[in-house]
Amino acid sequence: MNYKIKSTFWFLVLLISLVGCSDSFLETGPESTIIENIPQLDIEQANKDFSELPFEIGDNDFELSVLFKEKWAFRLTVPEIADGELVPLIINMHGSALRLDINNHKREDCVLGPSLEENNLKAYILSPNSQGYLWFNGFNELQVVNLVKFAIEHLNVDPKRVVAFGISDGGFGSWFFADTHPELFSSAIAIAQVYGLIVNENGIKKTDVPVYVIHGEFDELFPFTDTESIVELSRGVGSEIEFVMAEGLGHCCACDFQPYVKDAVEWLITSVWE
Repeated sequence: MNYKIKSTFWFLVLLISLVGCSDSFLETGPESTIIENIPQLDIEQANKDFSELPFEIGDNDFELSVLFKEKWAFRLTVPEIADGELVPLIINMHGSALRLDINNHKREDCVLGPSLEENNLKAYILSPNSQGYLWFNGFNELQVVNLVKFAIEHLNVDPKRVVAFGISDGGFGSWFFADTHPELFSSAIAIAQVYGLIVNENGIKKTDVPVYVIHGEFDELFPFTDTESIVELSRGVGSEIEFVMAEGLGHCCACDFQPYVKDAVEWLITSVWE
C-alpha cells in the first residue's frame, strides 16, 4: 500500500512508534516483517482454523498459526444472543503496541465493555495482540483485516456495524483502519492519539467513515492542540469527525475515559447506525 504520510506529521508518527502509555518507549519491537513477500502465509487455513474454534459466551482466548512461528493471538468476547441475531463487532486495539507481551490482548476491560453494557448494546469484542508491532505494520494489517473477515463469515456479526476502537497506539490504529479499510469498518473511535493523515496526489485523504475522537485536555505525550489541528485538517477535506475533549485527563489513565466512551457508543447507536 503506497501511501505517503504528510511530512509535517512525521515527527508525530515517529513519536507514536517510540512511545506507549507506560514504558514501551524503553523497549524495542521485533524487526519488521514484510509479510507480502512471504507466500507461506496461509489465509485459507487460518480461516478454516478460526471456523473450528469452540467459542463460548464470555471471554475466549485463542491463537491461530499463520506463518512458521508467527501467530495471531486474540481474545473474542462473545455476547449472549438469540439464534440468527446479528450484532456489532468491535475491534479493540490495545496501547503500547511495541511492547511484546503474550498477554496484551487479555488486559482488563474497564472502558469498552462497561460502555456497551451501559448502552444496552450487545456486541462481539475482538481484541488482537499486536505482537510487538505497530497497528499499521503489514503484519497487523493482515491480522486485523482477516480476523474481521473471519468473524463476519463465521459468527453472528452484522457486517454494517463493524467498529475500530483503540486508545493510544490503538487509537492510531483505529483511525488507520477506518481510513484504509472503509469496506470493512462502519466507523472508528480513536482515543488519546495523534494520527498521521494520509496524503495522496490529490492532497489530504478524506476518511470515508465517521470517526469519534476523544483526547485528554492535558495529554502529556500528544498535546491536545496537535490532535485538534489534525481533526480540523481532516474535516477540511470532508471527513465526518466528532471531537471531544476529555476534561482534566492526561494520557496514561485509560479507565478514566470510560464516561466519554459511553457517549461514543451512544453516538454509534443514534447517529451512525440509526
